[in-house]
Amino acid sequence: MSEEQRRRETREDIVTGIMRQWRQVHPELDLEPIGVIGRINRCAALLQQAADAQLQPQQLTRAEFDLLGTLRRSARPLTAGELARETFASGAAVTKRLRRLEQQGLVERRTDARDRRVARLTLTDAGRELADRTLPEQLDREHALLSGLPPEHRAELAERLGELLLHLEGSIPHVPHAAG
Repeated sequence: MSEEQRRRETREDIVTGIMRQWRQVHPELDLEPIGVIGRINRCAALLQQAADAQLQPQQLTRAEFDLLGTLRRSARPLTAGELARETFASGAAVTKRLRRLEQQGLVERRTDARDRRVARLTLTDAGRELADRTLPEQLDREHALLSGLPPEHRAELAERLGELLLHLEGSIPHVPHAAG
């Protein structure tokens, strides 16, 4: 029986198997962080794959949709630097994504009237329409992905993840990503 078949039969996620293997190699170590961070990382990767697959018909990645969404919900035009900070991506990654979104006619760049070195970014009508049309589809898909958890568990998970996020935002200095 393969490891994957055994996990399915015992309803054991892959992180539990990873922790069991590490326990055999290093029984003296406290593996609790793997149980939390490993699961968050694996969930994030799976959710990223699902989002990218759903956005493929619109010729978007999740990272590009995040830029569109950030511009859509912003009350004002943003600079590339502001978008990088908001989406936690590197400046180079944001520049690359913005160039692609501009080529698709979804984003436009306007030079700041007071400082010609600064470009302000806004959605075009097509970008706004795409963001408004895509968000409900994304939310439907995300509701479906979370449907395996009862509502009270989803609320508890959101609350606990919010606590972790506040802690991490306050304790980890922002280091620009090399790639994003």
